Amino acid sequence: MALPTVNSTYAGSAAGFYISAALKEASSLEHLTVLQNIKYKTSLQKVAAASLVRNSDCNFTDHGTLTLTDSVLTPKLLQINTQTCKLNLLESWEAETMKAGAMNNNAPKFEDYVISYFTQHISDAVESSVWSGAAATNGQFEGFLTAATGAFAVNGNTVPTTNAGGAGVAYTATNIIENLQTIAAAIPSTVYGREDLCIYMNWKTYRLYISAISTLGYVNMYSMNNDYEATFEGIKLAVVYGMPDNQLVAAQKSNLYFGTDTISDITSQIKMLDMSPLDGSDNLRFVGKFSGGVQVGIGSEVVWQD
Repeated sequence: MALPTVNSTYAGSAAGFYISAALKEASSLEHLTVLQNIKYKTSLQKVAAASLVRNSDCNFTDHGTLTLTDSVLTPKLLQINTQTCKLNLLESWEAETMKAGAMNNNAPKFEDYVISYFTQHISDAVESSVWSGAAATNGQFEGFLTAATGAFAVNGNTVPTTNAGGAGVAYTATNIIENLQTIAAAIPSTVYGREDLCIYMNWKTYRLYISAISTLGYVNMYSMNNDYEATFEGIKLAVVYGMPDNQLVAAQKSNLYFGTDTISDITSQIKMLDMSPLDGSDNLRFVGKFSGGVQVGIGSEVVWQD
């Protein structure tokens, strides 16, 4: 069987279609406010109002306060440059095609299969950087929880809480409920009860929580299905892959931002270059460019536990 020939270039919105699909695979973005088409940077302005409504009279009297919070989200430009032999992908592509069935027209083309193979690395990289990435590290952008340089640390107004077991103590099925109670108690009253309020945790922490409430008899872990919505004291639990162990964050989805650009021809590119006509090899070069970054809106409405 002759190896497929692949030479494709996608830029701007055409590449953005594939990159957007890859970003959707990053589980954290489902629970963040995603801003697209940021060319360089964007200003996030949030307004907090207090005591605006007063008794009516015939005069104009200025009263109440409007507080404008302004923060800047600057996505970092990242890329994938890699080369692989088409034989490395051909076997798994053929298996996928056979699995789809001879009469199934939805079997992926080799080109689409190659793109999905490499863009999976984009989603994995984004998922990790969202929470603990460091811009000083090659291939990462600054995350929310990164010590000293992360979005929470730079904001300076986020609300830290203490691990119930003491600094550095790992979460267990025995202490996880106490830690969740600690972070829930620190949520500002102006935020508590909002529909998009979540407590963010990774899957390891979530498993500890399920174990704890199963032991207490509140849920039968063997009968849970896709209809089960995890909550704690009425607050939704956002379970994501990228968060570090032994950390919790409580915030509104509308207050945590991820920014990217899926339109620009410069920051959004996918190229595949078949080397066989050039050097006679069966190598395939892949180039992918995308951007990403995070930012918090109102820091005082974000609670986190380290």
